[in-house]
Amino acid sequence: MAKKVVATLKKADSRNLIKVVKMVKSGKSDSYTFKEDIISKEFTGEFFKNK
Repeated sequence: MAKKVVATLKKADSRNLIKVVKMVKSGKSDSYTFKEDIISKEFTGEFFKNK
């Protein structure tokens, strides 16, 4: 799956897109999960501010 994402991000029209990964702590089991998303560079601050 990683190869497909990298190939998508290398297109000329998608140079503004980046892949972000955020670590989120679960309330019940005190374990961590990872939330991944592909978003525009303009919205990275909003992605990490939202819980």
